[in-house]
Amino acid sequence: MATDYDAPRKQDEELKEDSIEELKSRRGGTQSASVDEDEAVAAESFELPGADLSHEELSVVVLPAQEDEFTCGSCFLVRHRSQIAEERNGLKICVECAG
Repeated sequence: MATDYDAPRKQDEELKEDSIEELKSRRGGTQSASVDEDEAVAAESFELPGADLSHEELSVVVLPAQEDEFTCGSCFLVRHRSQIAEERNGLKICVECAG
């Protein structure tokens, strides 16, 4: 998060309001014992590692390589030609892998 060094600093009264005890007392009064229902709904959508996904279908549109793109011979990512750093054994290497 950016810090605004030109902003006026807090006064002593404001610092007292932000004390740990003050913040704890504010937080303690607003807590409730009910379960957040959004978390329960979100938990149902998570798949555990090793889950059977054989019944799932993916629909992805695969575009062919464009004239101004190449596939890096090291990381195998498709990148713009401006990212070519060097060529090793006939394979183009991107700037990130060469560096």
